[in-house]
Amino acid sequence: MPAADRRDSQEKGSLSHMANREQRPGRSDRAGKVVPQAEKKLHEAVCVLLVELCERFTFFGIVCNMILFCTAKLGYRSHQAAMVNMCFVGTSTLTPVLVGWLAEYLVGRIKLVCICMFLHFLGTALLPVVSFPFEDVYIDRRHILLTLPKREQKIVFYFALLTASLGIGGIRAIVCPLSAYSLEDCGPKELLSFFNWFHWLVNLNSAVVFVSISYIQQSVARNLGFLIPFVSGLMAMITIHMVRGEMIYKPKADSSLLTTFGVIFSALKTFCVRHRYFSTALASWLDHAKENHGGHYSESQVEGTKSLTRLFPLFTFQILYRTCIMQIPSGYYLQTMNSNLHFGGFVLPVAAMNVISIVPLLLLVPILECINSWLFSSKDTGHSPTIYIVVGHLSAALSVMAAGFSEMHRKHFPQVEQTLSQEVLLVSSMPCFHLAPQYILLGVAEALVTPSCSLLSFWLVPKRMRGISMHFLALFNGAGCFMGALFVQTAHAGTQGSWFPHLLHEGKLERFFFFLASLMMVNTLGFWTIAHRYNNLHEDCTNEFRGSLPGEKLLKHEKAIKHYNAVLESSPILSPVEKT
Repeated sequence: MPAADRRDSQEKGSLSHMANREQRPGRSDRAGKVVPQAEKKLHEAVCVLLVELCERFTFFGIVCNMILFCTAKLGYRSHQAAMVNMCFVGTSTLTPVLVGWLAEYLVGRIKLVCICMFLHFLGTALLPVVSFPFEDVYIDRRHILLTLPKREQKIVFYFALLTASLGIGGIRAIVCPLSAYSLEDCGPKELLSFFNWFHWLVNLNSAVVFVSISYIQQSVARNLGFLIPFVSGLMAMITIHMVRGEMIYKPKADSSLLTTFGVIFSALKTFCVRHRYFSTALASWLDHAKENHGGHYSESQVEGTKSLTRLFPLFTFQILYRTCIMQIPSGYYLQTMNSNLHFGGFVLPVAAMNVISIVPLLLLVPILECINSWLFSSKDTGHSPTIYIVVGHLSAALSVMAAGFSEMHRKHFPQVEQTLSQEVLLVSSMPCFHLAPQYILLGVAEALVTPSCSLLSFWLVPKRMRGISMHFLALFNGAGCFMGALFVQTAHAGTQGSWFPHLLHEGKLERFFFFLASLMMVNTLGFWTIAHRYNNLHEDCTNEFRGSLPGEKLLKHEKAIKHYNAVLESSPILSPVEKT
C-alpha cells in the first residue's frame, strides 16, 4: 500500500508538472488573445449602450410634448391627450415582450430586427409629416395652402405612433436585452449597483431630451421638433448596422412565456377537476402540472414557474405605482402647461419641469450606492431592498397628494394669457416652480423603487427564468400605464369632465389627485404587509429555489456522498477490513 501510494503520488506530480509546462506557453498565447476579446466585449457593451441611449432619446423626444401637440394642433381635449400619451408609453413597454416571443418562435431574431428597424424608421419619419407646417408654401410666386385634413392627420399620427412603438419594442427586446450585459454571475450587491447606474444613465439622457427637444419643439422650430426623434432613430439604426453581427445577442432558450403560461393554465385546469371529483393534497396547486401528478410539464419547469409566481404580489403592487408615475406626462404636464412658465423674460418649455423629477434621482444614486455597500458588507444578514420600495411607494402617494394641494393653490392666482406653440392660452399666474415638490417626490420614488424591483425580479428566480421574470415585470408596468388611461377616462366620464377637465380652472382636478393618492396609500400599506416575503435574499435564492430542482438536488447528494467517503477514509476507528 505505501509503495502504491508513493507511485500514485509520483504519477500525479509528473502529470501536474507536464500540465503546468503545457499551460505556460498557452497562457501567454491566451493572454495575447484575451486583450482583443476584452476589447471586443468592451466595444459590444459601448455599442449596445449607445443604441439604448439613442432609443431612449427617441422615445422621450416623442413623449415630452405630445400633450401640447395633441391639444394645440390636433384639437384634442386635455383628457384625450393624456390618454394618448399614457397608451403610447404602455404600448412601448409591452411591445418588447411581444417582439421577444416573435423572435424566438416565429420570425427569427435577424429578420425581426430588420423589420423593427424599418418600422422604427417609418414611424419616426411619419411624425414630421403630421407636424410639418404645410402652410406658407410658395410656388412660382403663388401662395399655396397644403394643409392636411384633421382626419387624415390623426390617422397618420396614430399609425406613426404604433409603428414607432413596435420598432422601440424590437430594439429593446432583440438589440438591447438585459441579458446582453452579462449579469448571470453577479451577486445582489453588484446587480443593485448595475440597476442603479443604468437607470441613472437613462434618466441623465432623458434630462437632456426634456430640456433640448422640448425647447426646440415649443419655441425654436415648433412643429419641426418631431424631426429630432427621426434623427435619433436614424442614429440608432446606423449604430446597429455598424456592428450588427456583434450586437444581436441570442439568449439561451431555456424557458419561455408560453411554457410559463402553459404550466399555470395546466395546473389550474387539473386542480379544478381534481378538487371537484377527488381530494388530493399537494404542497402547491402548481404541482398538478407536473408529469408525475398527471400534468404535461417537467419538475424543473414547474419549480421555475413556482418561483416566478411568488413574485406576482410584488408585480401587482407595482401597477398602481406605475399609474402614479404616469402622472408626470399627463396630469402634472397639464398643471405645468396651465401655470406661468415665464422666468426672467424667458418662456420655459413645459416638459423641462420633468428635469426637476430627474435631479433627485441623479443625486440619490451615489448616496444609495454608499448605503448599499455598507448594508451588503455584512455576511450574516441578507439585505433586501424592500424598505426602499415601501418608502418609494409612500413618496409617490405624497407626491400625488401634493399635486392636489398645488392644484387648489394654483386656482387662487389670477389668470393671464400665455403663448405656447403659437396658441394663446388662459393660464394661472402662479409660477410653475410652485409645482416642484410633487416632481421631487416622484423623482425620489423612482430612485428607490425601479432599481429595487428590478433586483428582486432578477435575483429571486432561477437563472433560466430571469428573462421571463423581467418580461412579467414589463407586463405589469405596461398594465399600470393603461390603468392610468382608464382612470382618466373613468374620472372624466363619471364626473362629466369635472375631475379631469379640459380647462383646469373650470374643474376639480385636485379631487382626481386626492382619489389617486388615497388608493396609492392603501397600495403602500398592502405591500408593506407582504414585504417580509422578500426580505432575505440569500436564503430565498440559495435554499428555496436553487436547491429545489432535481439536478441541483443531485449535486447536493453527490457532495454529501463525497464528504461521507472522505470521513470514512480518514476515520481512525474503522479497521482496514471495514474500509474495504
